[in-house]
Amino acid sequence: MCLVILFTFFGRLTRVDGESMTNTLQHGQLLLVQSLGYTPEQGDIVVLNKTTADHLGGVAIVKRVIATGGQTVDIDYDTNSVYVDGVKLREDYIKEPMRDMRGDPLYGQTHFEVPEGSIFVMGDNRNDSDDSRDARIGTIDEDYLLGKAVFSVFPFSTFGPLTHGAP
Repeated sequence: MCLVILFTFFGRLTRVDGESMTNTLQHGQLLLVQSLGYTPEQGDIVVLNKTTADHLGGVAIVKRVIATGGQTVDIDYDTNSVYVDGVKLREDYIKEPMRDMRGDPLYGQTHFEVPEGSIFVMGDNRNDSDDSRDARIGTIDEDYLLGKAVFSVFPFSTFGPLTHGAP
């Protein structure tokens, strides 16, 4: 009973499904997620339940917070850069340079304004990530936020706290 209460109110376990957070996280990796009292911050790895995006099948997704409510995001595909409020992010965690998506009707937008109470998220493997750049997903209302990934539980080679996304 204590474990049920603990995981219901304070945290939960979730498994990474897919390659969108590679190299930071791997498909199948088991994470402990802090739920209670969490407020999203830029750089956090979060777990989201985006049930309104039909193509995701209502499953929980793991992404990195790029911006929070009231901020703007600009993507410069020519320089492989992401800017938040005009400041270029230092993104040592991304897997590889982003493909130029400007011609894609779903990913073609390069300027985003994040509404209050929402977050803008991207995967670390930008070329294999359904994230806020996709018009079907967009900014994510914080109501869909399940929590922050704080600890890697399995596989044992990754066991330990997540520090800015990497164990």
